[in-house]
Amino acid sequence: MKTVVVTGAAQGVGYAAAALLARLGYRVVLTDLKPLDARVRQLEEAGANAVGISGDVASESFVRELSERLVSDYGALDALVNNAGISLIAPAESTSAEQWQRVMNVNLFGPFLLCKYLGAQMLSRGRGSIVNVASVAGLAGIAHRSAYNASKHGLIGLTRTLAAEWGGRGIRVNAVCPGWIKTEMDVADQGGGAYSDADIVNRVPMGRFASAADVAQAIALLLDEERSAFINGVSLPVDGGWIADGGWESLRVRARS
Repeated sequence: MKTVVVTGAAQGVGYAAAALLARLGYRVVLTDLKPLDARVRQLEEAGANAVGISGDVASESFVRELSERLVSDYGALDALVNNAGISLIAPAESTSAEQWQRVMNVNLFGPFLLCKYLGAQMLSRGRGSIVNVASVAGLAGIAHRSAYNASKHGLIGLTRTLAAEWGGRGIRVNAVCPGWIKTEMDVADQGGGAYSDADIVNRVPMGRFASAADVAQAIALLLDEERSAFINGVSLPVDGGWIADGGWESLRVRARS
């Protein structure tokens, strides 16, 4: 049985990915700062092999201990999904150094640590796959998100670098770049008045938000050794055409009729 670690797995895309991968036959290790007992119980009741380990992915000591536990319990890891992330909506001039650093720690330094320690397990046997959950904010600039955008651009850079560095050693590293998703993070961001449903729906050619399941399916595709055996270093938009469409709102809406 293949073992996959999914970070930020207590909710949203992380849990959707964990549940899908469990249905596909993976042993799933969920990590999150939040309690995971209820999520693990849900997966086990559905027949999955799942375990939850709570901790901060931006803590090197936690990631090192996680790595050691995985080796001890399961041997070398097969797959890693770096999904944990936090949002920050604020003008650049109002973003504090502490806020900036926290976003970088969770969204970029954490994935680096997990790739470093868990990727080493994959390198030890010459096989494995990593998917980093970036964002359309890693492919374009979006106002009032300087720290978040920079962290996701950096995550795409890390993805490409590791794909180049590790591809010849049997490890594929790719990223998914979701558009706006209906998750708990979206509820919090909208609650601050940053945007409305209409702002997103009218910007996306497909006329809707992404779902966590949409992104989970893309993650599963990129992890699959048969269906994506020669895909390495890509940053796959899962955005309903957000990045592709350079038009304006009225044109976009008219095109749907």
